[in-house]
Amino acid sequence: MPVYKDDNAKKNPWYFAINYKENGKYKKMLRRGFKTKKEAEAAMVEAQNAHNKGTYIEPSKTSYSKFMDSWLEDKKTTVKGRTLEFYSFLVNRYIIPQIGEIELSKLSPRDIQSLYNKLKEEGNLSDENIRKVHTIINDSLNKAFRWEMIVKNPAALVDPPKVSKKEIEVWTEEEIQRFLSVAKDSRYYCAFLLALTTGMRQGEILGLRWKDIDEENRTLSIVQTLSHDGKELTTGAKTDSGNRRISIDENTLGKILKLKHRTKVETIANRPLYNDLGLVICTSVGTPLSPRNLNRSFDSIIQKADVRKIRFHDMRHTHASLLLKQGVNPKIVSERLGHANVRITLDTYSHLLPNLQKDTVDEFGKLFYKTQSN
Repeated sequence: MPVYKDDNAKKNPWYFAINYKENGKYKKMLRRGFKTKKEAEAAMVEAQNAHNKGTYIEPSKTSYSKFMDSWLEDKKTTVKGRTLEFYSFLVNRYIIPQIGEIELSKLSPRDIQSLYNKLKEEGNLSDENIRKVHTIINDSLNKAFRWEMIVKNPAALVDPPKVSKKEIEVWTEEEIQRFLSVAKDSRYYCAFLLALTTGMRQGEILGLRWKDIDEENRTLSIVQTLSHDGKELTTGAKTDSGNRRISIDENTLGKILKLKHRTKVETIANRPLYNDLGLVICTSVGTPLSPRNLNRSFDSIIQKADVRKIRFHDMRHTHASLLLKQGVNPKIVSERLGHANVRITLDTYSHLLPNLQKDTVDEFGKLFYKTQSN
């Protein structure tokens, strides 16, 4: 076996050398940088087989760091600004410092697995974000493979990091009433009401405009969202399935429409400063409401109402759980929430399903044995 060890090399000392024929001429291939003899032998056999089949790709000597610069640049055309910022943060803070200097063609499953192990041990990233790191690496190396820069994607051979499922916190009906009783005097009462009665995301609520409300049919159209930092209104929802129309009840619609009068009064009172963006939930001068300020108000009301502390997003979960407990078809719940498919809804709220099954079985039993007795 033409596999050798370079005793002068401090790291990755193993390499292989083979002769092959191309266009009627004999050439020599030398590949260095393998950690073990076994790795060098496996790579050599793979290269020989690829040459024999005529599918060999010249390995790219580009570093993974340099490749990721171009990958992030290309992502500008496919993801939203906030998502790109998050990708860049994970790449530059956690991925590049660990494996960025490795040549793209020499990146191994072991290198990638070691990165995940280190991130888990350090404890600076949640399980969800370590999984996101894997998603980024796998996507980038899939692209390198499609562009014929590498022979195979090493991330595809690594098990995705496990994500521990967190228990969802939801309010009881009694807690909802206590919270709303205190919240009714808040400027942002309707923001809380929309979260509980429609399951809309916070960014969707803060991006809602008057022209998105169909009073006659009692529906809200989700066509614009506010970013998490409150600095950007973006056309479209978080996902394609998030662009949806939600039906609302008469009481909720009536309470929202009462805000129109306040908006008109503030427009006149603050005319020189008022920036009319047509937002339903906004500041006294018409500008988008900062999510941070809304969350601060939310936490304050929770304390005054003496209810369990949950996140703003958990009101969305509360809405879904109430619907499921009422026996609403999960497909309808999925559509209201803007999930890509009903499987996401069922996975998210699976803890409710045993109780729902019990109710269903009890009703079935009553019908079945009533039929038998007849």
